[in-house]
Amino acid sequence: MIPILDSAAGWLQETVLYPLLYALDLMQWEDVSFGWALFAVYGLVQVIVTFAVCLPLERWRPVETWPDQRAVLVDVLYTLISRVGLLPLITFVLFYKLQVALDGFLTDHGWVPPTLERIFPFLLGMPVLTFFLYAVILDFSDYWRHRLSHVFNWWYSLHAVHHAQRQMTFWSDDRNHLLDDIIGFIWFTAVALLIGIPPMQFPLLVLLLRFLESLSHANTRLSFGWLGERLLISPRFHRAHHGVTAAGLDSVNYGAIFPWWDMLFRTADFSAEYVQTGDPTAEEALATGSYAAQQWVALRRMVRDIFGRGGKEERKKAVLF
Repeated sequence: MIPILDSAAGWLQETVLYPLLYALDLMQWEDVSFGWALFAVYGLVQVIVTFAVCLPLERWRPVETWPDQRAVLVDVLYTLISRVGLLPLITFVLFYKLQVALDGFLTDHGWVPPTLERIFPFLLGMPVLTFFLYAVILDFSDYWRHRLSHVFNWWYSLHAVHHAQRQMTFWSDDRNHLLDDIIGFIWFTAVALLIGIPPMQFPLLVLLLRFLESLSHANTRLSFGWLGERLLISPRFHRAHHGVTAAGLDSVNYGAIFPWWDMLFRTADFSAEYVQTGDPTAEEALATGSYAAQQWVALRRMVRDIFGRGGKEERKKAVLF
């Protein structure tokens, strides 16, 4: 860990978390509060690094420019909530608690907790390769989670918050409904527990993967060339997934980090076009509404889908609350 970030986390723990935990009678979380604070600080640093890398790219060769960018400000709020607030809590505290509980349960019943190294002994002493394989497995699982969110109407109603943005930038990566994020956390965590990712590596993996996902959403004319785009997802490749003609239940380029799964399952689109983004079937509130409006309208849309009262025409007539 970097000393200056450790110091910042210590200050956050002592001045914010300790008083908050004490006031809420949650001091049993004291033992993991430093980890929470540390990865909140790392999340903030990641936001700064993402900004420093992606903003020049967007200024250098933007796909689109907009006179009014107020819709982008909501995406900034999503990012701060996710990466500085919820993400550290989810990726460190909850994952740590779940893994300790699972390992304890397995050990008490005479089973050995699963790890990739136990399944593949040749990985012992090869932490870099193991870390890479963790990323590949998580990305494979996330491909299917993402693809399924475009299969079920009720799920896409939540995911439409992400797709409704017509001014897509690197801030748009975290533009998700809270319920969609919860589903993603359960899915992601189940896979991580199954393959035995260590508690300290899990947040680092999430931070790395989320940085690459933010880059893929950048409003920049950037591709990695014929070979590069088949190794790592570029802004051009992922933009096709957000295109207006690909919005909804039938899309392309579902992968988050690696395009391999789209290539394997025939959902890849490597065309050179930089398409317009957005979802024409989404309510205007999902595109330009406030954070609260987007959360509420998507939830209402999901309920209508579950009870069979949804429909594209009705959605188009929805008003901003």
